[in-house]
Amino acid sequence: MTSPTGLASLEVDLKRQFELLNLPPKPWLPQVRGPQDAPVLDVAIIGAGLCGLAANTALWMEGISNVRLFDRAPQGREGPWITYARMETLRTSKETAGPAMGVPALTFRAWFEAQWGTQAWQDMGLAPRPMWMDYMLWYRQVTNADIVNDCDVTAITPIATPNGMLMRLTTTTGSYYARRVVIATGLDAIGAPRLPAAAQGIAKGLVYHSADEFDEATLTGKRVVVVGAGASAMDNAAAALEAGCARMDLMVRRPKIPTVDKFSGTSSRGMAAGFVALPDSTKWAIMDAGDHAPVPPPKHSVKRVIRHQNAHLHVNASVDKVEEINGALRITTPHRVIEADVAIFATGFGVAMEERPELATFAPHIRTWGDVMGPQTAATNPSLASYPYLDVDFTFTEKVAGTCPALAHVTCFAFAATPTHGKVTSGIPSSTEGARRLATGLTRSLFAEDAEIHLARFNDYETPDMPDNIWLPDSPAC
Repeated sequence: MTSPTGLASLEVDLKRQFELLNLPPKPWLPQVRGPQDAPVLDVAIIGAGLCGLAANTALWMEGISNVRLFDRAPQGREGPWITYARMETLRTSKETAGPAMGVPALTFRAWFEAQWGTQAWQDMGLAPRPMWMDYMLWYRQVTNADIVNDCDVTAITPIATPNGMLMRLTTTTGSYYARRVVIATGLDAIGAPRLPAAAQGIAKGLVYHSADEFDEATLTGKRVVVVGAGASAMDNAAAALEAGCARMDLMVRRPKIPTVDKFSGTSSRGMAAGFVALPDSTKWAIMDAGDHAPVPPPKHSVKRVIRHQNAHLHVNASVDKVEEINGALRITTPHRVIEADVAIFATGFGVAMEERPELATFAPHIRTWGDVMGPQTAATNPSLASYPYLDVDFTFTEKVAGTCPALAHVTCFAFAATPTHGKVTSGIPSSTEGARRLATGLTRSLFAEDAEIHLARFNDYETPDMPDNIWLPDSPAC
């Protein structure tokens, strides 16, 4: 067993490991200037949560360091970990290397053991959720991420310049130019939290989505309905019960709570690295089957709920109608009517590219899985059909070739990439795999775009490795 050595010591080890890996490599991208000689980022990353930070580190390892991240959250509140996530612990195994990029001292385990030692590591089951956020803050620090917080990106506009195509980011803190844009905004990257039609229009405070931030203490003494059967539904149900709600009714539209996790049960290095190479028909079949066999909630989350006597489960209970009556709710299902004070809908996120202001220029041109599979197949799963069909480097592709070449400058490194790339952007386990794939793709794209510059550099390079007279001939040539 080893004792804690402290983060300062770990950071010395991390620096040494970077040196052993010859990181970072020398810069190789030419400096580009924008309109009115404005500075230009090589890559702008929208989102500074898990995917954004992993992408930034992977790019740094490829010698691309002129990168800036933009996040609408205040510093320290990026991602879901201490905002709307309500599980007690991560669902991911603590041993998962996550965004460490193959560097031991960058792992969550190294960070934990440096502070609490190996015995504490062995004693811990799953990692407490707020602790993961603390690790993310340290990760941000030691990878020198350049982040603009409290910054909402409201538009991405392609600009043709003498130096090539640039993307102008209009934000709440000003305008920025970049050669490439990475959208890394998690679950709602190209959509929004999805409330069923029956719940739309009901005042906030009576109806919430599980992705909303709210004070759980306001649920004390209330009759709470939670709609859904997945992990976030159980987490919100448990939070309501632990806050002292008077009664909690969990509404599940299926005949039972799902219990089989097909994605975790079939996960492997092959699935993480190889899914992107599968035929489109196979990708669709896997994702469609996943929709029909949804991910179950963790067992410990269910136990967290059922230990409360005032927790009640209803199956085959789709929500047909939600009515506000005298400041309370009347919720109608096929078999019963339930009176409640608050309803929390854990109903996931939808893809609605046309509703995202930053994608307004591109949305009509983005190819979707429905375009690829055809109307007959798309009609069998309209939700899956709405996802963007991406290239192997995560770039959006054109619905009609040649109509929007600027799409090749914008990548979707978020949950919406899952049908094309598999589960490398949907959580902690394969975040390194996804980030490396993204960084490799951006490196190739940027290098190829600068082909003439690199050719000129090659032709102009004349620095000798040794003096001309290092070895003279014995006699002049005959």
